[in-house]
Amino acid sequence: EGLIEFYGSFKEMFEFFCKNTTIHGTIRLVCSGRNRMKTAFWTLLLLASLGMLYWQFALMFSQFWAYPVVLTMSMDSEPKMFPAVTICNLDPSRFELVSEQLEQLERMAEESLTFLYGPKASARLSQLRDRNRDRDKDGAIRVQAWANLSSAGFRLSHNFSLVRMWDPRAGKKHSRVGFRLCNSTGGNCFYTSHPSGMDALLEWFRFHYMNVMAQLPPGLPQHQQHFQDLVYSCQYDGEPCRPSDHVHFHHPVFGSCYTFNSKGTDPFWAATKPGIPYGLSLILRAEQKEHLPLLSTVAGVKVMIHSHNQTPFLEHEGFHIRPGIATTIGIRQDQVNRLGGNYGRCTTDGADVAVELLYNNSYTLQACLHSCFQQAMVQRCGCGYFYYPLPAGARYCDYSRQPAWGHCFYQLYSRLRNHRLDCFQHCPKPCRESLYKVSAGTAKWPSAKSQDWVRQALRHQNGYNSSSSRRDIAKVTIFYRQLSSQAVHEAPLLSENLLLSSMGSQWSLWFGSSVLSVVEMLELLLDTLVLSLLFCLQRLRTRRSPGGSSPTPNVSLALQNSRELREE
Repeated sequence: EGLIEFYGSFKEMFEFFCKNTTIHGTIRLVCSGRNRMKTAFWTLLLLASLGMLYWQFALMFSQFWAYPVVLTMSMDSEPKMFPAVTICNLDPSRFELVSEQLEQLERMAEESLTFLYGPKASARLSQLRDRNRDRDKDGAIRVQAWANLSSAGFRLSHNFSLVRMWDPRAGKKHSRVGFRLCNSTGGNCFYTSHPSGMDALLEWFRFHYMNVMAQLPPGLPQHQQHFQDLVYSCQYDGEPCRPSDHVHFHHPVFGSCYTFNSKGTDPFWAATKPGIPYGLSLILRAEQKEHLPLLSTVAGVKVMIHSHNQTPFLEHEGFHIRPGIATTIGIRQDQVNRLGGNYGRCTTDGADVAVELLYNNSYTLQACLHSCFQQAMVQRCGCGYFYYPLPAGARYCDYSRQPAWGHCFYQLYSRLRNHRLDCFQHCPKPCRESLYKVSAGTAKWPSAKSQDWVRQALRHQNGYNSSSSRRDIAKVTIFYRQLSSQAVHEAPLLSENLLLSSMGSQWSLWFGSSVLSVVEMLELLLDTLVLSLLFCLQRLRTRRSPGGSSPTPNVSLALQNSRELREE
């Protein structure tokens, strides 16, 4: 009976708990039983402490389930590879197949400039166009395989002419320039306007240029400029570059581009020491050929430093190298490691992303956004944007087949820019990402006293054949400022262990107890449930008894009576 002997009443159970528990303050409820004021005071105090405890618990759990992160920084001194470097000559090619349309486009540009700013504004453009026509007659590259392509099937549309829009509230001193776009039914029209006439003209020219270039047959081989026509000298770590160190691609705006160390697996590109002598040194041809002066208005070379196996998005990143200037670019590599999971969306290699990448290189956020936008273009506009790769079975947009594609494109692009297109929800950031911080310095090169012998040396050894007196070469050196890199890691602000530790601290603060005190409270709760059940059974037996009997406080007797009920 000693093993199963239980409390005779709730009062007895509560007094035993208050006298023997390790929770501070509960014994005051029993010791001050004769003083009701003290009993009430300690009761309120314990209830208030219990309320504050669970309020703190609620705050901690809400913070834990928000999954906050803290950034930790560390220095990494491991050997590393030199980053990938992409250079472009800023000279978009003039395709012979669409030369008639490009000449027509330049004539339209002259008319627009004359209309907007007078005849003097278009005089220089007319001279450049005549010069290019003469050069094409002398030695233009012909594509005989597509010589039967008829130019009569496509004509530039004059429906998209540049107009000046005056603001009646600001007077004639302030105006905007743009062109009008409408949907397929001729309604819902709007203007793509810009406060700068230069920006409006460039945007207008690119819009028509995309319509022209969309006429080229798919898979048409593009004219590849010789590497020596852009790079007169290339050295890395004091050694001359090899033909296998660069790959070529053509950008519709930035012209012929070359990427050095694109894969990042060749031991030749291992970074051994920091400093200018151990970096990549290039002497570049930096003149503007003026083939398409309204498509590329910058003279020089475009340079971008990026990670290996990554598509260089030169329209969003990179910097320009001026002609006649020696530029030194110091770089420092930073690593960003994101947690992912409950702590934020990120992807390891893009395999779990709902967007199908249209680029053959590794996953980047920009590649995902471009792919998502191109697929949205194909679905909603019926054609693809010329500057991005095409999905299978799609064609590029031009207004001979889709007259309202510009209206659809500019509205869709505005939604993407304002984060109202779901591409940002579908494209997470990479979980691991390399970033390169750069700092540049410039100086005149070559100097006035050295330019003669520098040009003479380049002419005899590196194929430099320019007789122009203007500065048409540039030098750029890219090097590691330090081989140690800075790594930024995301770590949970509240882990499970830290959460339990914080809960224990709050419990000790408000009750001065430990885990065993929690077990004591659970035991009190279990005893309350058992005692309530036994009293219910005893009351039920009393009601069924013929003569009735008075309640028996002894629980062992109640258990004995329950056995007698089973025997009956």
